[in-house]
Amino acid sequence: METKKTSNKTVLAGVLTAIGASICCIVPVLALIAGSTGFLSTFSWIEPFRPYLIALTIFIISFAWYQKLKPKHEIDCACEENEKPSFWQSKKFLVFVTLFAGLMLTFPYYSHIFYSQPIKDIVYVEQENIVEETFAITGMTCAGCASHIQNEVGKLNGIISVKASYEMASAIVKYDKTKVDLTEIQKAINSTGYKVVNH
Repeated sequence: METKKTSNKTVLAGVLTAIGASICCIVPVLALIAGSTGFLSTFSWIEPFRPYLIALTIFIISFAWYQKLKPKHEIDCACEENEKPSFWQSKKFLVFVTLFAGLMLTFPYYSHIFYSQPIKDIVYVEQENIVEETFAITGMTCAGCASHIQNEVGKLNGIISVKASYEMASAIVKYDKTKVDLTEIQKAINSTGYKVVNH
């Protein structure tokens, strides 16, 4: 019975560390769905610990599998040994937890699918009205953060293209200066919870 309790605690620890490893990328998507995007960079402080959390998750899930698959030692006792384990102690549940942990750990690589691309009308812009500006941005920690900025800025009228990069901590915005100005673009970026630092 003690082994079952330990196994449950191990599995729970694996799930929590997997969620913790990607929380800085999960929160922006949840906030976008909920419609409140102002506090999005709150969990960016976790990003430096992500490799350690990933390693801990892998270790804990591996240990849970080891516990589940190791050979059982025969002990002479009068206890009921043939009782079927509950779903929470089964291999099926451990498979589910392993898949869930994998999805959480890889979340930053597919989080961009949650951001819809705004449909823009094809508009002809005179060449002298096109401006390209680079914004230095703090707080981005993954591709999901960059996708969120691209989504918000892309909603503005007059935006031709937006390319945000968390590695470069910047966004390159090409826009029609007759329809949108720097202040509006900066405000859209800041509304995501990440901050423009060079304007």
